[in-house]
Amino acid sequence: MADITHARVLILATNGFEQSELFEPRQALLDLGVKVTLASPGTDPIQGMKHDEKGATIAPDITLDQVDSDDYDMLLLPGGVANPDALRMEERAVEIAQEFADDDKPIAAICHGPWLLVEADVVDGKRMTSWPSVRTDLANAGADVVDEEVVVDGNFITSRKPEDIPAFNKAIVAMLEDVRTEA
Repeated sequence: MADITHARVLILATNGFEQSELFEPRQALLDLGVKVTLASPGTDPIQGMKHDEKGATIAPDITLDQVDSDDYDMLLLPGGVANPDALRMEERAVEIAQEFADDDKPIAAICHGPWLLVEADVVDGKRMTSWPSVRTDLANAGADVVDEEVVVDGNFITSRKPEDIPAFNKAIVAMLEDVRTEA
């Protein structure tokens, strides 16, 4: 098992993120000693959701404009409906996803999170999953869409919903271990 305590993971999120899909993977990584940075369009706390009800908030560490993708080993994209829909309208968020894909760095996206990857035009030919309402968008962008709790294809990890978080987290840790072994 590779030491991932020096790994660096970037999370992109804004208002409307699904609370469990940000907090649970983030906490699992922090518990392993991974440095996790949350970037958002602004610095004000962002609103999480528990499905359709407001949940907890969290303050971003940095803004999207402050992100240098070279500083991170992995990109993590939580879902929630409003969060990825807003992020895919942020030019810098789209560029960050493209930079990670261009550099073959791991990208993990759950639920509606893959919407940003569709916007970044990086899913063509990839085997992926997502929340059911996003699957047509993935397929139209060239992805091979399947219905599985976690799908790993090259440097991409995707999952469908909050119930898939344990498998999603396990895949994230495994990929980080591979990245750290190669480093």
